[in-house]
Amino acid sequence: MTLKVNEIYQSIQGESSWAGWPCSFIRLTACDLRCTYCDTAYAFYDGKKRLVSEILAEVLALDCPMVEVTGGEPLLQKNVLPLMTQLCDAGKTVLIETSGAHDIGKIDARVHRIMDLKTPSSGECARNLWSNIEHLTKRDEVKFVIGSREDYEWSREQVRVHRLAERCGCVLFSPIFGKIEPREIVDWIIADKLPVRFQLQMHKFIWPPLQRGV
Repeated sequence: MTLKVNEIYQSIQGESSWAGWPCSFIRLTACDLRCTYCDTAYAFYDGKKRLVSEILAEVLALDCPMVEVTGGEPLLQKNVLPLMTQLCDAGKTVLIETSGAHDIGKIDARVHRIMDLKTPSSGECARNLWSNIEHLTKRDEVKFVIGSREDYEWSREQVRVHRLAERCGCVLFSPIFGKIEPREIVDWIIADKLPVRFQLQMHKFIWPPLQRGV
């Protein structure tokens, strides 16, 4: 049983309600989306096939309570499901960052799912798998990456129509780094009294924005 892995490293969690906590990352190779703002294009093809047992051993050796599985798009590889289950069995707090274009229903219920809903400026809005919303629980988070007023208004409407603030544990509004002034989004959120959490990508302020392995 193998997975194609781009990198494994330890850092801090830079996003979500878990931001700031030490975290080990498993970045898997491949993505079937091409978002305009993607900052991990190096994971589209670059990687090495590894046994799930080897991946598990390496991550456990890092001795970090939290592990995030990310990509690329981790759900493109079916063996990510047993890997996450084994990490949960080992007592880890497990997060997955997924685009929301693939079924999240088969993920171990102990995993915290951080699911993007792709906004219009991503170029991949049509790929959102809306049936995923029915799977969301209070353990999960939904993220909107925003680069314009249009993105914001679209995201605001999804929060309202799908009652996301009630359905999941946290709704995240995040600016596209370098494209929009963060304060604009904050002003809109406050004006509309939205029940969402504004976030910045913390790691891009600690290290150079394009640095890998952080």
